[in-house]
Amino acid sequence: MPSQSPMDREASSGSISKTKMAATKTAKARTASKAADSTTKEKAEMHRRSRTGCYTCRLRRKKCDENEGLCSACKHLGLVCEYKRPIWWGNNDARRNQKEEIKTIIKRKKLAEKQAHAIQTSVSSPPGLSHSQPTSATYTDDRNRSMSIDSHASAAFNFNSPPSEYSAYNSQVPPEFMYDGYPPYAVDIKTERQMFVDDVPTLRESHVSTFSTFQPPPPPGTVLPSAGGWTETYHEERRQSTAEEALNPNFFDFAHGPAAQETRQVRVELEENDQRLLDHFIKFVLPTIFPILEANQHGAVVSDLVLPALQSNSIYLHCCLSIAAQHIKMTAKESEEAVDEDIMRHRYATIWSLCEALKTDENHQQILEASLGLIFFQCVVGRPNDGLLDIPWHQHFQAAISLVQKLDLPRIVTEPTAPMVQTPFNMTLAAWIDILGASMQGNSPAFAHTYRVKLLSPNTQLGLRELMGCDDRVMYLISEIACLESLKKSGMDDFVLCQHVSSLGEQISMTEVGEEIPRLPFNENGSLSPKQLSKNITTAFRLAARIYLCSLVPGFSPNQPSPMALLDKLTHALECIPEGVDGFDRSMVWVYLIGGSISTAGSAFRAHLEDRIAKLGDMGNCGSFGRMVTVLREVWNQNDYLSDSGSPGSSASEAHQAPPHVHWRDVMQINGWDHLLI
Repeated sequence: MPSQSPMDREASSGSISKTKMAATKTAKARTASKAADSTTKEKAEMHRRSRTGCYTCRLRRKKCDENEGLCSACKHLGLVCEYKRPIWWGNNDARRNQKEEIKTIIKRKKLAEKQAHAIQTSVSSPPGLSHSQPTSATYTDDRNRSMSIDSHASAAFNFNSPPSEYSAYNSQVPPEFMYDGYPPYAVDIKTERQMFVDDVPTLRESHVSTFSTFQPPPPPGTVLPSAGGWTETYHEERRQSTAEEALNPNFFDFAHGPAAQETRQVRVELEENDQRLLDHFIKFVLPTIFPILEANQHGAVVSDLVLPALQSNSIYLHCCLSIAAQHIKMTAKESEEAVDEDIMRHRYATIWSLCEALKTDENHQQILEASLGLIFFQCVVGRPNDGLLDIPWHQHFQAAISLVQKLDLPRIVTEPTAPMVQTPFNMTLAAWIDILGASMQGNSPAFAHTYRVKLLSPNTQLGLRELMGCDDRVMYLISEIACLESLKKSGMDDFVLCQHVSSLGEQISMTEVGEEIPRLPFNENGSLSPKQLSKNITTAFRLAARIYLCSLVPGFSPNQPSPMALLDKLTHALECIPEGVDGFDRSMVWVYLIGGSISTAGSAFRAHLEDRIAKLGDMGNCGSFGRMVTVLREVWNQNDYLSDSGSPGSSASEAHQAPPHVHWRDVMQINGWDHLLI
């Protein structure tokens, strides 16, 4: 190829230079254009904000002053102020839920401000823990600190802190559990007990204990009105039943000493308002707490468990009064604001008393009794969204775990050389909460080793059948499934996981040996058969356990033949559980949760549950049952939407894949629900 002449090279170089200059101009033009577009977008954003305000105010339909960072309205109410379009804005259901959450926050704020105002105007002197009456001297708190429990700036107790040992009951009493920074008043309670044998009085006892209250005690010499006292005799005749139906009526040790005779009379003197709460608790709440135990051991809940605890355990009494107020609110019998004050007053007093008791490291049995009551009584009262702050159940249970260990209850129930005469009731109740509560969180139960030892020992009974109706062996296997799920979350190999699933399935089958098909649990004379009821409940829990186990298999789908067959059997078993307000559906919450979580649109299970909800009436929306219904309906909404989206029009490759399925635990986490559904 001939070489270029100098003239040609110069011409070529000039052409390249011109090309580079043109490219540079083009790049600068593009940069300027992008800068102009960015400026235009910023101006548009500023214009949009000036025209619409933050999305929180738009949702509330309130005028927004559009301050930078936080507008004044959101800052005052402690709300999240969002100028960028949030995810929830594009979905009607999510927008509705966001609006309800905002209403709840505002309600808490107003309640806290009202309580703070009432405290500042009513407290005249700093109350102490002595038994002396407060003086008339006035006291001014010059610190002027806010009492708002929603304040982000205060050093308030964190109700949502991660669980740790005694995290809910630290040695320093949280500010929210004291009025104006001081502990509650300490008032003496005189409790009298009269015992009868064949209606002849044989013994009369008096007991004085300290009762902490946030209300000032009456002046010295004040005589409580006799009408405010609560004196009533509870006499439950043990119902006659055949030997075939009889269950051990003295199975539990309720930790209150020797059981009284058939009649017990108790007198507890309280202020008029608290007396009203106690009366409501005894009359309306107590019959709903342990329906299976009451069916098995008539009168035991009243005479052997609750009444002795009420008269000897002031923390337990506070807990019950708070629960009574929640039940009153649930049944809409009184104004909401007044009953909210009763709920929080006794709730705070309960936690404060627990803090004080734990600092002394004494009376472990009473503290455990109250802690378990705080956890379990919430399962029978309250709406899904009460709008009142509370400590999560699993933080209460962290304290209960330590108390169970201090009392050495796991060793007592597993000691082979010293067989128990009676089973500690608190250990049985703790086991029920532990096993099903672990499945709620996808963790191993705290006392999983204890249940494993009981499963392999000749004496398997821990009292779970007597307390909740389900055979103890089935409950121990649910504990093992929860342990397996925890291992799966930790990265267990799929092949090893499937081996464990197969092994546990065989263990479940061993509990079916000799079992009959469920039938209605009534005798020929129409009376309830506790034994048949227990068989039906065990069958339902066993089927739910199988569904729970199957859900751990990789690639699980509710539309597979095996889980669908299990769900049909579970529906049939639940049809043999007595229905309505006097039935036992509210004792089957965990079973309904597990079964309902895999039920598809149009299934017989959904129709069965909706029918049972209707027959429960208002009670179908309350307690753990109502919370479970709320969770399931949200699960159904999401899974039905996914199913409809992936039906017609799906590609051939998608048709061979398992349809997407939203897990019930994910739904709870997304919505911030921290329920114990048992």
